[in-house]
Amino acid sequence: MAKKRTLENFFSPISQKKARISDEAPTQVRNESTTPTSNHATYPFPIPDLPSYISDQLTKVPAVEGKEINDQPDLDLLYFQPYIPKGIERDLFEFLRRELFFYRVQYKIKRGPTETSINTPRYTTVFGVDCSALFQPNGSLIDAQSGKPIAPVSSRYRTCQPRPIPSCLDRLRQTTEATTGASYNFCLVNYYANGNDSISYHSDDERFLGPDPCIASFSLGAKRDFLMKHKPLPPPASSPNQSSQQDSSPSKLQPQPQSTRTAPEKPLKLPLASGDMILMRGRTQSNWLHSIPKRATTSTSSSTKFSHGKNLSSDAGRINITFRKAMTKAGTENYYCYNVGTSGGKVWKWNEERGEMGGVE
Repeated sequence: MAKKRTLENFFSPISQKKARISDEAPTQVRNESTTPTSNHATYPFPIPDLPSYISDQLTKVPAVEGKEINDQPDLDLLYFQPYIPKGIERDLFEFLRRELFFYRVQYKIKRGPTETSINTPRYTTVFGVDCSALFQPNGSLIDAQSGKPIAPVSSRYRTCQPRPIPSCLDRLRQTTEATTGASYNFCLVNYYANGNDSISYHSDDERFLGPDPCIASFSLGAKRDFLMKHKPLPPPASSPNQSSQQDSSPSKLQPQPQSTRTAPEKPLKLPLASGDMILMRGRTQSNWLHSIPKRATTSTSSSTKFSHGKNLSSDAGRINITFRKAMTKAGTENYYCYNVGTSGGKVWKWNEERGEMGGVE
């Protein structure tokens, strides 16, 4: 069991730190209603701030120290079980599911002469902008270097309209930065409605993330297995099949460092429970794949709650929040393309009465 750090060694320079949230207001437009909200021209509707009791508890994270997992080649993880205190993790899950807006993105991929339509098997949404731009307090964008307004936004981002991270997620971003020592400008949120929703094996090794990206991944709601496996080694340079093994996608052109592997690696399975966080860093993304596979059943650890005759705590819903840092505008266009869509698709919001996602008119 990981030990809590004492006050005397609290401020020593190590990789894990208790979060210290700054008083700097997150980039968003606030209204003056009784319940403060984040709003922006790109939001379908305002997003409420966190209830004070949840926000206050987020100053006490991580709930336990993270466990390092680096016993295999190229693997560098920090696993918090949990990161978010058990007293608020369920309420945070229900708040975000109820208040955020989501999309069910459809897109096409082309492999050789074949074009395939993909229906994303989960609900997605995204907030943030890459390092080349900054949000002003009024929600407008400026160039990060010159400080000049980016107007119109389409002069830089032709396929999307970036939007700031709302306060309810920005509080968690601040605590995560304080704990991990990394900075993040993007927040991706996935909602898995049940065990049929999934994400296939992939790695976040896009060129726009830079070398050795640090990605913090939170799990809320139902417990799901997080699987990892080492990427296959590329064939020797003299192999005639080498060119056919390379991914020609423009976003996957990051040079891959030479693996340190000397023996076959063991696949990894982490049972992510509500409130857990896994930090993936170092050579992990360039050498390992991860996935959330389909499951016939899922479970939660919360006490039973009922609403309109439905057992809400036994539902299979799960929210995944990832914080990451995109270096260039290619990252912004990529994230909005695959998490919002390029044609302003249908907006989904949690329907409390029906206990499921419903379309927003």
